[in-house]
Amino acid sequence: MKLAVVACLFALASAAALAQPANAQDLGYAPAPEFFQLPAGMNFGAVSGVAINSRGNIFVLNRGPQPLMEFDAGGRFVRALGAGLLERPHGLRIDAGDNIWIADGGAHIVLKLNPQGRIVMVLGTKGSPGEWHEAGFLRQFNEPNDFAIGAGGEIQVTQGHGKGDSRVLKFDREGRFIKTWGGKGTAAGQFNVPHSIALDAHGLIYVADRGNERIQMFDADGAFIREWPLFGTPAGLYIGADPYGYLANGHYGQIIKLDMSSGIAGMTGRVGKAPGEFGEAHYLAVGAQGEIYVADTLNWRVQKYVKR
Repeated sequence: MKLAVVACLFALASAAALAQPANAQDLGYAPAPEFFQLPAGMNFGAVSGVAINSRGNIFVLNRGPQPLMEFDAGGRFVRALGAGLLERPHGLRIDAGDNIWIADGGAHIVLKLNPQGRIVMVLGTKGSPGEWHEAGFLRQFNEPNDFAIGAGGEIQVTQGHGKGDSRVLKFDREGRFIKTWGGKGTAAGQFNVPHSIALDAHGLIYVADRGNERIQMFDADGAFIREWPLFGTPAGLYIGADPYGYLANGHYGQIIKLDMSSGIAGMTGRVGKAPGEFGEAHYLAVGAQGEIYVADTLNWRVQKYVKR
């Protein structure tokens, strides 16, 4: 009953409400001064992901020689992880146990690292794109983009970035395959680059269907509920406290706050290289005080936004 109520509330957001508004309300945030304190001689590569653990430490995923970096809540460098491990890192999440999850689209794998940085699970076959046929032991992804970890530890992975097959694959907490749904297309429940996936507190699943310029909503078993046409290149989803979520709007260079009951609640950002501008707003994370960190792949940086 509760899931149905939530679904109905979100369904009130009309297609017009999620189309680009002529006079969208300003988000009420401003870019902070340079925040991350990198060691001398160290730089980010193309930054693809950002996530925050239970202590407030910020993890930055990038395509440089030190692909995963950890910073404390004040922006001070803590450690680097993953040198030589990743090929083209794409998605980053941290679960409730502070385990670090990475989707490596170039290597066609998803990695789980414990809080100390040791690999404890590998999903997929490194360097071998393909289909997932559990019975035939062909356990392969095709360009995994992102993933979401449920309250029971279940793992939902989106795949299909370039030529990869666009779908969602579901696993249990031990990495055992459960099911898949989707496929490339424009119909309800199909995808064209499912770039990001997020779960809300009620177990509902949201997928940023980038190539189809929409967000799709599913129940916990992957049954289609509704879609919301959007604009631009919806890239990174973050679901916060009810009824709000946030979207990094890719090459449009925007951060969008979504009111799940009425549509766009505010937005900021534009394309460019100055503070408050983005080459590609790829993924984002929101801190305990409401601060927003946005990964920008084309400008090779993470910007921190704070409330004005």
